[in-house]
Amino acid sequence: MVRTALLHLLEGAFALTALLGVALVYLPAALILGGLAGVVAVERALPGPPPTSRKERRP
Repeated sequence: MVRTALLHLLEGAFALTALLGVALVYLPAALILGGLAGVVAVERALPGPPPTSRKERRP
């Protein structure tokens, strides 16, 4: 549990550092990348579709 939280924190710090570096060069690009990163984060956080059971067809 602690390892997972540490990895998430490290991932967030890396993403913010990368966005800051891009913002120092070109701010609109950093805003676009930040928006895309937000969409990816939301998609990862949402649960997948419920599992469906496969029924075997018998001839």
